[in-house]
Order: sequence, then structure tokens, then C-alpha cells
Amino acid sequence: MGDPALRLPTFEELYAQIQRLPQGVTGEILTPGALRTMSRPGRRHRFAAKQVGEQVRDFDADRGGAGWWIEVEAEVRLGERLVVPDLAGWRVERVPALPEENPLTIVPDWCCEVLSRNTARDDRTVKLPLHAAQGVAWVWLVDPDLRALEVYETVAGRPTLWPIGVGVVAPPPFGTPLALDAWWLTDPAE
Repeated sequence: MGDPALRLPTFEELYAQIQRLPQGVTGEILTPGALRTMSRPGRRHRFAAKQVGEQVRDFDADRGGAGWWIEVEAEVRLGERLVVPDLAGWRVERVPALPEENPLTIVPDWCCEVLSRNTARDDRTVKLPLHAAQGVAWVWLVDPDLRALEVYETVAGRPTLWPIGVGVVAPPPFGTPLALDAWWLTDPAE
């Protein structure tokens, strides 16, 4: 007689585990039935995420800006998966009021992932294609180690790299000049 089929935990079971994680540990469900945990990010990662947030704050409706709801580390449910992008944005014209629900179930229009040594592989090989397949129109990958910004547009459900340059750039979807050099720590002790 064969072994019974392995039953994968449901989204609800995994999300209950995420809710019980200790403070400082984040959980994601990148593959149905599997929980991925990570500790809080390091200084370079936090600094880059803070700088990106500061440079797009003029668009954030919660902060007096116009056109976007921009959230920091919001839990976003994509079907049976749960992602926690460093930053995510929803166009106000599409989502007039961001709901109170957690996790959010409305697909963002923009996600920004700040890469770190522990997350870069999953951010590139799992989350980037997942965001595109779920209809996130724009994804930014910010790499503090390489001091680089990669901008991806979703085309036919796949991420397509946009050339953006260096220095001061105006990447979509915001199209306003952003000073990339301000995103990187310059202290030798970083």
C-alpha cells in the first residue's frame, strides 16, 4: 500500500503561522504551501528603502501627495501567495480608497524590492516573475551593493527590463527625476 499523498498547508494555515512569528521576523508565501521567513534587513537595505520612499513621497496621497497610495512592507495576497514588498503603490484613479484589510488583496500597480544578500535570489527569480504574472505593471529592483536600479514593465505577463541610466533618472511609473546617488550609503563603515 502506498503512502498517502502529502497535504500542503493552506494559505490560511500558513498565514496563521506568519501571525505568530516573533517581532522582527517577516513571513511570505512565495510558493503555495511553503512559508519563507526572513529577519529584518541590514543597514544598506533599510537606508536604500527609506531613500526610495522619500523620493516618491510627493505622490503618496497619505502624505499630501497625489496619484498614489504608497505603502511600506504591506502584506499583499496574490492568490495563494503572500508577498511583502519593501514598497508598493496603488494608483488612486484605480483604487480610490485603500482598504483596511490585511493582507491587501488588490494587486499593486508598482512594487519596489530592495535586494539584500539573503533575499536577492528570491526577489529576482520568484517574486519578480510572480509580480508580473499577477499584473503588477511596474517593478523596481534596487541593489544597494551594486548601487543600481532596475526597472521592469509587465508585458504579456512577463517582466521586461527598461533602460534607465545612472545619476538622476525619471523611471516609470512616476516619471519624475530621482537622484539615485542619494539611495546609497557612502560611509566607509557601512
